[in-house]
Amino acid sequence: MVSKKVEKALNEQIEAEMASSQYYLSMASWAETKGFNGVADFLYKQSDEERGHMLKLVKYINERGGQALVPALKGQPKSFKSLTFVFEELLKHEISVSKQINELIAICLEERDYTTQNFLQWYVSEQIEEEALARTIMDKMRLIGNDKGGLYLFDRDISTIAVTSAAAANPA
Repeated sequence: MVSKKVEKALNEQIEAEMASSQYYLSMASWAETKGFNGVADFLYKQSDEERGHMLKLVKYINERGGQALVPALKGQPKSFKSLTFVFEELLKHEISVSKQINELIAICLEERDYTTQNFLQWYVSEQIEEEALARTIMDKMRLIGNDKGGLYLFDRDISTIAVTSAAAANPA
């Protein structure tokens, strides 16, 4: 059985994951209207992934005897300054989510809820990959600068950008 303190923290994480999904959906819509279809597809997938993270938490809370709460939707920005700004925000957001996951694990350890702490290790690994991917994209954005040809190629190729974090890599 999950403690009330852990349940509350997990429900707050559900809200964070839902907000992430909506934020990336807003970014995707903006990118699509600006002609960045590759970026839009990438961000639509990111949005779906965040929704999956939320659902995983919902099911976990309910399986552990708690009750997952589905929060109300909050408004998201409708436009962004630039494509670089979108990915700067994405990186900042992923760093923020990583901090939230770490705080959630601290609560689990304080409550001696090792089952939930173990469950959350998947999120820790996922966040390492998410941050690494966002940093890789930002490196590419810095290289491109304002070069329209570079932006065209980036938009075309973004779906092929992949990062395998050190935490996920299997030692040989």
